Amino acid sequence: MFNDYQKKNNLFPDDDIPNFPPPSNWNSKVQPGNSASRRIDPPSGGRSPFRVPHSAFHISRFTAMPLKVMIAYPPLPDKKGVPLISQNRQFQWFNKPTFIYPCVPAYAATLLKQAGHEVFWEDGVAQMDSVEDFDRRFGEIRPDMVAIEVKTPIVKRYWKYIDKLKAMFPDTKYVLMGDHITAMPEESLRNCNADYCITGGDFDFALLNLCAHLEHGADLEHGVYFWRDGKRDDSDKIISTGLFELKHGLDALPMIDRELTKWRLYSRENGNFKYLPGTYTMVGRDCWWGRCTFCSWTTTFTNFRCRTALQHADEIGHLIDLGIREVFDDTGTFPTGGWLKEFCNEVIRRGYHQKITLGCNMIPGVLSQEDYDLMGKVNFRFMLFGLESANQSTLDRIHKLGEAAKLDESMRMAKRAGLMPHVTCMIGYPWESKEEAQRTIDLTRSLFDKGYIDTLQATICMPYPGTPLFKECKNEKWLRTEDWDDYGMRDPIMKCPIPDKELLDMTRGIYSSFVTPRFIWKQIISVRSFSDIQYLFRGGLRLLGHLTDFNFFGLGQKQTREMRRNIKGKEELDEPVSDSLPPEPRGRVARPLPKSVKEREKVGV
Repeated sequence: MFNDYQKKNNLFPDDDIPNFPPPSNWNSKVQPGNSASRRIDPPSGGRSPFRVPHSAFHISRFTAMPLKVMIAYPPLPDKKGVPLISQNRQFQWFNKPTFIYPCVPAYAATLLKQAGHEVFWEDGVAQMDSVEDFDRRFGEIRPDMVAIEVKTPIVKRYWKYIDKLKAMFPDTKYVLMGDHITAMPEESLRNCNADYCITGGDFDFALLNLCAHLEHGADLEHGVYFWRDGKRDDSDKIISTGLFELKHGLDALPMIDRELTKWRLYSRENGNFKYLPGTYTMVGRDCWWGRCTFCSWTTTFTNFRCRTALQHADEIGHLIDLGIREVFDDTGTFPTGGWLKEFCNEVIRRGYHQKITLGCNMIPGVLSQEDYDLMGKVNFRFMLFGLESANQSTLDRIHKLGEAAKLDESMRMAKRAGLMPHVTCMIGYPWESKEEAQRTIDLTRSLFDKGYIDTLQATICMPYPGTPLFKECKNEKWLRTEDWDDYGMRDPIMKCPIPDKELLDMTRGIYSSFVTPRFIWKQIISVRSFSDIQYLFRGGLRLLGHLTDFNFFGLGQKQTREMRRNIKGKEELDEPVSDSLPPEPRGRVARPLPKSVKEREKVGV
C-alpha cells in the first residue's frame, strides 16, 4: 500500500516499531516559543517520533485517503514592489520583479505527489496573480491542506489572509512554515486561524509526515505546534511535539518534479542568470559554517547535510535535458574539499561543462587558486561572496568566517580563474561608526576599480527574530520597533550612530560606486554574443530597480519623514547618535517608523 520511500523512512509507523528513549530535551522549556506551550508525556519508555492521542484531543479526523495539498504563496500586491519570500535568507521588496525558485517547498511537492497525494503549486507572487484570481482558483481546488512559507515582514498580512480563507473554506487545514515561524510558532497560532505551525527548515519531510498524520494517524515528528482542541482560543492549550530535529538524510530525496512546481515562472526574472532559462538547486542544507548571527537560516537549518556529488551531477544532467542553460546552487555555502573536486571532475567526465553554466555561494578565504581554476574549467560563472563588512571587528562580532585583510585576495583568485564574482555587503550595524561603514564602501569601490568583482548587492543589516543578532538587539535595547511590517529593509530597524538619511545615502553610494566610465567601458568591450547584450540590458534595469529599493531618489525617506510629521506633529527627523551606545528607547519604539501600509495610506503617502 505504501511506496518504498515511505517504508524506508518509517513515515507510517505501526505497532511493531520498537520503543526509543524519549528526546533528551523532552522536559526542557520548548524553544522557540514560550513557556505556555503544553507538552504531552510520552508513553512508557518513550517513543520517537511523537504520537498524538487523537481520541483525547480531536484535532483532526483521519481521511484514510490521499489529500489535496496546495503549496502556496498568496499574492501581496503592494506599492513597494514584489516581495522576495521564497528561497531568501533576507526579505526585500524589489521594484524590479525577481522570482527565486523555492527548492525545499519544491521537494515537498515532489514527495507528496510520490506519496499519492494530489498536489497543487500556486505561487501567486511569481504568477503575478490578483487577489481575486488567487481566491477564485483556491475555491475551485478546495484543498484539504495548504502550506504557506512566511517571512517576518509579511507575516501579519498572511495572518489576515489565512483568516479570510478560513472563513470561506473552514475544512481546509492551514499550515505555516519558514524562518519566522521557526522563531515564533506560537505567535502565529495566537494571531490567526492557522491549524499547524512547522518549525525547522525541512518543510518537505515535515509536510509529508503531517499528511501521513492526517491521512492515517501517523506519529507527528518533532517541531509541530497546534491547538489542543483544534481551534484558537485564549487559553494556553498550544501543544508542541518538542524541538525540531533535522535528522533526515538528503540522499533519500527524489529529483525535484520541475513541471509540477512550474520552474519556468522563476527562470527569467532573476539577476543571477546570464543565460536563460535558468533555475536553482540546493544540494546542501544549508551552510556548513552556519554561525553568522544575522542569518535567519542558521537557526532554521541547525546542522549541515548534503547530497552526494554524484547525485548533484545527476541533477545537473536532468536540468540540461529540460533545456536549462544556467543553474545557481543556493546552498548557504557550496560544499568544498573532496566533495567539490569529485563533483567538478564528474561534470567534466560527462561533458556537462560544455552544455550549461553554473553558479554558487562561497565564503571568501576558503578556496585556493587550484579550486577556483577547477571551477572555472567546469564552467562556473557567477560566484556570490558574502563580504558583509570591511571591518574585522564586525566580522568577528557577527561570527563571519574569513579575514577582512584577505577579501581582496579571494576576489582576485576567482577573477583570475574566469569567474564573475558578486559580493554582498551590509551597513547599519549598531556598533559601526560612519568611518567604519565608509571603509566597506571604499572596499567595494576598490574591488571594482581593480576589476576583481563584476556585480554587488548592498543591504541594510536587519535583525530577524530567532537570530542571535535579534537577541543581542533586545538585550542592548537597539530595536526601534517590533512591528514586523517595518522589517522590509526600506528603513533601518536597529539604532545606529549614523543618521538614517546618511545611512540610506551610503547604501546608494555602494551601488553607485561601480557605475564609472571605466566599468561601463569594460562591460562594453566584454560583449561576445547577443546573450551578453541581453544580460547587460537586464542588469541595467535591475540596477535602477535596486536604487529605488533603497531610496536612491529619496522617495522612501520622504515617506518616512512625512509619516513622522503626522505621528508626532513636529519635524523630528534623523537625529544623529554621538555616543558609542545608542540612546535608550522612549517607550516601546524609540523613533516612530511607518507601521503599516494602512497607516501610509491614511497620511496620503
